Amino acid sequence: MSETVEVIGADQDEAVPEETDTGTEESSPDADDDLLVQEGDIAGDYLERLLDVLDYDGDIDLDVEASRAVVSIDGGEDLEKLVGPRGTVLEALQELTRLAVQQQTGTRSRLMLDVAGWRAGRREELRELGRTTAESVLSSGERVRLQPMSPFERKVVHDAVAAVDGVRSESEGEEPKRRVVVLPE
Repeated sequence: MSETVEVIGADQDEAVPEETDTGTEESSPDADDDLLVQEGDIAGDYLERLLDVLDYDGDIDLDVEASRAVVSIDGGEDLEKLVGPRGTVLEALQELTRLAVQQQTGTRSRLMLDVAGWRAGRREELRELGRTTAESVLSSGERVRLQPMSPFERKVVHDAVAAVDGVRSESEGEEPKRRVVVLPE
C-alpha cells in the first residue's frame, strides 16, 4: 500500500507520490507524452460516449499541458449541467473519467477535465481572491479564513497567495470543509 503525503498548497490533482524505477528501462519524455496522449484519447472516447447517452452536443478537445492530459468539452447546450453547482458535477465527472482511463492503462491518471470553460474561469476568480486576500492580510496583519473549497480551488488560492511577499497560506479542516487560511509571515 502506498502512502500519500499532503503538501500544503497542493491539491489531490497536483500531489503525486514519488515513484522509483525498479526496472531496467528508463522512462523517456517521449514515452511520457505518448502515455498522456493515450490517456487523452481514452478520456475523449469515454466522454464522447457519455455525451451521446445524455444526448448532449459538445466538441471534445485533447491536449497535454504541464505533464498532464487536459480534456475540454465546449460548444454545446446544457453543458453547464455537467459543471453543477460550484463545479461539483465536473469534479465527479473528472474522477469517473480518470477511473475509465485507469481501467484501460492500469495507471492512475492526473487528467484534468474542463467543461464549457468553467474551470479556466474559476481559476481566474480564485487567483483574484487569493491576491486580494493576501493584500488585505498584509495591510491589516490579521489572518483570514476563506470559505471551504475543493482541492483544485485551494491549490489556485495557495499559488496566488505565494506570489505576495509577507504573507503565507495553509489549509485547515477536513474534507469537505477544508479551507485556506491566509496569515502574515
